[in-house]
Amino acid sequence: MADIPGKPVGSGHARIPLLGFGTAVFPFTASETMKESILHAIKLGYRHIDAAALYNSEQPVGEAIAEALGLGLIKSRAELFITSKLWCTDAHPDLVLPALRRTLKNLGLEYLDLYLIHFPVSLKPGSCEVPFEEKDLLPLDFKSVWEAMEESQSLGLSKLIGVSNFSCKKLQDLLVTAKIPPAVNQVEMNPLWQQKKLREFCNGKGIHVTAYSPLGGRGTLWGTNRVLDCKVLQGIAQAKGKTVAQICLRWALEQGVSILVKSFNKERIEENLEILDWKLSPEESQKIDNIEQQRGFLAPMFVSEHGPYKSLEDFWDGEL
Repeated sequence: MADIPGKPVGSGHARIPLLGFGTAVFPFTASETMKESILHAIKLGYRHIDAAALYNSEQPVGEAIAEALGLGLIKSRAELFITSKLWCTDAHPDLVLPALRRTLKNLGLEYLDLYLIHFPVSLKPGSCEVPFEEKDLLPLDFKSVWEAMEESQSLGLSKLIGVSNFSCKKLQDLLVTAKIPPAVNQVEMNPLWQQKKLREFCNGKGIHVTAYSPLGGRGTLWGTNRVLDCKVLQGIAQAKGKTVAQICLRWALEQGVSILVKSFNKERIEENLEILDWKLSPEESQKIDNIEQQRGFLAPMFVSEHGPYKSLEDFWDGEL
């Protein structure tokens, strides 16, 4: 079983495992395959499981945890680091706590380790799904929604709170009024979108960065093969005797972030763990550093002339 290292996050004693198991697969539907894959991941040593209300993955995660406990794969729930996310339809001050309690019920847990605001935007309250209608887009009340997130931490419903898909500017705006700063910002990050500016900002503010789509998000709504097809990465992988995926994951690990990688293929779940006992050379790291940058996930669904963000520039605050 792999011994995945962790890193301190937040102001307490919490540690986030640096390699986690993602559950975002499009279309967003729960499945027995998902549950079995999560269970297999726990058996191999994965301890961070990332879910979200939108993914419809909370119930399979909960079932896998219960089964892992029953089989003795883990001795207690405390061995796991469970993350879930507040969807935009519930990103309203009075809906945050009910949404979190619903998430906990789905998971069969008493608390989360980390609860994130999924996107810096709200939607008209309603069903948790994509696509949604442009007319339902609403501005996020950063101050009041974050106060409700802070309350969820104070109540012990989540040990840590954070955000996802937040730019430097949106983080800065949030920090102006936050009593509890976000512990984590979960964002797209891989060798083709390295997030250097954002990582530097977060590092300066004590905010830990978690990378999603470290392999380009293949199998998701926004995913592409651009990362795995990158000639530079393929060349390094061939010379190193590794897979392109392993090069990407090792690179991210060496940047000091935690990583979420999703696969429901048992061999690849194991293969993704084989990044802990070797390093990239300075020359290899430099080659990756020089790769032309392009954001993969643009989130155009949140842009509308009638909504709070009129352009992609607005939504990402120029971080494109």
